Amino acid sequence: MPRQVRIEFPGAMYHVMARGDRREAIVRDDEDRRTFVRTLGQACERAGFRVHGWVLMTNHYHLLLETPEGNLSRGMAWMQNAFTRRLNTRHRLWGHVFGDRYKAIVVEPGNCYWAVLDYIHLNPVRAGMVERSAGLESCLWSSLPGYGQEPGQRPGWLETGLGLQVAGCEDTAAGRRRFLEVLEERVDWEQPGRAGLEFRKGEGEPEVALRTALRRGWFFGGQAFREKLLGLVGGRLAQGALRRSDGYSGEEVQEHGEQRAERLLAAGLQVLGLDAEGLRGARCNDWRKGLLAEVLQAETTMKLDWIRDRLGMGDRSYCCRLIRRTRERLPGSAEWQEMRRRILEMSINHD
Repeated sequence: MPRQVRIEFPGAMYHVMARGDRREAIVRDDEDRRTFVRTLGQACERAGFRVHGWVLMTNHYHLLLETPEGNLSRGMAWMQNAFTRRLNTRHRLWGHVFGDRYKAIVVEPGNCYWAVLDYIHLNPVRAGMVERSAGLESCLWSSLPGYGQEPGQRPGWLETGLGLQVAGCEDTAAGRRRFLEVLEERVDWEQPGRAGLEFRKGEGEPEVALRTALRRGWFFGGQAFREKLLGLVGGRLAQGALRRSDGYSGEEVQEHGEQRAERLLAAGLQVLGLDAEGLRGARCNDWRKGLLAEVLQAETTMKLDWIRDRLGMGDRSYCCRLIRRTRERLPGSAEWQEMRRRILEMSINHD
């Protein structure tokens, strides 16, 4: 599976989820569960994370996680590695506990945040682990008990203020009881497996299937939020923070890469004194095609086939050889270097 880019910035909010290797259990008993919570707390202390919501199931976990320092990857790597070592030591095992990478998508503040928080807290209901008579407060291995506690009784890393606020509840005894009531109103006890799965972003907008959005998406929010994130990804690409060798090919990078490729191509045509028809009509080995192809491959995430087709360069292997020859000749050609510099400068001015 292609790896998604980790979009990291100070104050980012994420829905984070990881499953056990081969979907096997990640905890066996309450001692393992206590170890998980202790490790999560230590990760928060080390990385400065704030957990707005969490739930630990038998073979997976969910977090609604804020990163004031923009360091999701580093903190999560420590947490999962530490928990794996501790679990393996206790049970005299070895190898992976979690399967593949953890899934992390950026969540927009407001209604989207609220929907994800409810989705996490209602996971035990969907799994049939909660009896109506027992109430939601019986979900012990989640952040829900913390939302019912007084501030001094909660773990320092659990942030409940925003969750209470979006639900319209104050951090008082009455407000905390009302928080549970508001959450329970989302449960149809005739169909508990549907609890927290549907979400309406705004007035007049269609309902969103939350499970699909969180499993397949790279962000959860509106169009303006999406554009903001694409801009952040673009800045990192322009600075060379993400390279093709990293294996990143998420939807967000592909989309931004194509936009940037088109701007580079338009700038290149202007610098080289060509139009689109003139470019496609030029011979496959035209040096101008080689220069444009080299720029597109070096400065964007577009695949070689896209570059070949867009420039009309014949078969894939020939395109690859022409790019390589161009790259070899660039250091010795001040003229080519100047044209390349102008293409990059012009494309940035048009961003």
